[in-house]
Amino acid sequence: MATLTRLPRLLVGLWLYGATMAFMVEAHLGLDPWDVLHEGLTHHVPLTFGQVVIAVGALVLLAWVPLRQKPGIGTVLNVLLVGVAADVTLAMLPTPDSWAVRIAFLLVGVVGNGFAGALYISAALGTGPRDGLWTGIVRRTGVSIRAVRTGLEVGVLVIGFLLGGTVGVGTVVYAVAIGPVVQVFTAVLPAPRSRRARAECAA
Repeated sequence: MATLTRLPRLLVGLWLYGATMAFMVEAHLGLDPWDVLHEGLTHHVPLTFGQVVIAVGALVLLAWVPLRQKPGIGTVLNVLLVGVAADVTLAMLPTPDSWAVRIAFLLVGVVGNGFAGALYISAALGTGPRDGLWTGIVRRTGVSIRAVRTGLEVGVLVIGFLLGGTVGVGTVVYAVAIGPVVQVFTAVLPAPRSRRARAECAA
């Protein structure tokens, strides 16, 4: 699949990723580890949630330099679009009063986030800055993927919680469900046609 035909998949996936993050924020039932950090930071800096997402993404991308990671167009667009999509969606969403709506928002957030992740990953145009951080550390240190990724996510979760980010049942639901959801949607979505793209998706 040529880059130009994979680009719309990337753009739609990134926008949906940010939009579904907003649903989880408005559910107020707990966020994934990185978003706990993002929300926590909003209590201490004069930035919106989406602006914090962009700022943190840019800072994490700088950490790629000593790791000698090479960003792709998808990496750069991830930094720019996800936060914008989150802020736009947050401005449109009501804050739900009932538990039923909050649970519905959480489910939309988790399932939609999984679909969006599978969509932009399948475009194979570069990893997001946060994923590139742990893959770079693994490649440079030889430490296991499980140890590096778990260490990073626990670390940002704890810092975010101490800063006032929301940790709750949604955090647990996301941790348990996001992997299987992404896997299901990855199997359903048409695979990229090029040999290189297929290899990137399988990595």
